[in-house]
Amino acid sequence: MKLVNRNIGLGITIDDSLVEQLFEATQKHSPKEFGGFLVGHYSSDFTVLIITDTILPTKFKATNSLFERDTKGIENDFFKFYEQSPSKYYVGEWHTHPNGLPIPSNTDLTAIKAILNHEDVAIRNPIFLIIGKNRNMMELAFYVPFKNKLYRYEQQD
Repeated sequence: MKLVNRNIGLGITIDDSLVEQLFEATQKHSPKEFGGFLVGHYSSDFTVLIITDTILPTKFKATNSLFERDTKGIENDFFKFYEQSPSKYYVGEWHTHPNGLPIPSNTDLTAIKAILNHEDVAIRNPIFLIIGKNRNMMELAFYVPFKNKLYRYEQQD
């Protein structure tokens, strides 16, 4: 799957098998929210983010309308990616809206600001993916904070 945000000239590529993996995790935890971390790397010109993997948290709190993940217990997972492929690193986060649209809530916006300001986040513009589930349809929406504004990506033709 290829996505683009024409306003800021950035793109995303994510393999369909990873999308399926995210959908499976979504289904497994439904009707509660769930999520995790996104791992990948940028193209050589830094205009396309290639999302390659997800790391699922081992500790989290989840309800039908809230997901809070913890980073404890996953440090080794990130180190494994770095050791196997130094170009792969944390590129963002994902979570679900099991009974709604993939639009950031006020809670999501607060969490995005906290992540952006966290001392351990080494990239300027992490990606945020929300997977919305409405009846039996799932919809992905990727967002990136850029110059104090949140931009949504659209599927590329």
